[in-house]
Amino acid sequence: MKLYKINVNGKSYEVEVESIDNIESKPEPKKKEPVNESTTNVLAPMQGKITTLHVKVGSEVKKGQVLMILEAMKLENDILCPVDGYVRQLLIKENENVDINQLMLVIG
Repeated sequence: MKLYKINVNGKSYEVEVESIDNIESKPEPKKKEPVNESTTNVLAPMQGKITTLHVKVGSEVKKGQVLMILEAMKLENDILCPVDGYVRQLLIKENENVDINQLMLVIG
């Protein structure tokens, strides 16, 4: 053991430090980044017409972001992104009619 004298904010302290020898240290294995291979399907909540698309394949999207506007019964409905991710597939086009529960895009 070694004895050290340390001054902190004008106060003097004596500290004993123990020396540790011959300890084998193994490097920690690198942790792989989790790969999210899951996908989320975005379905049409109602029958209507896609009037505006705000994304394209490869677009990065965030939860709550407006993906597109679906017009139904003369009302415009924002279709919001349910999760963070990227648009993997876009299965509809602007001015295209969709049926209820029709798959419109896939987020991964």
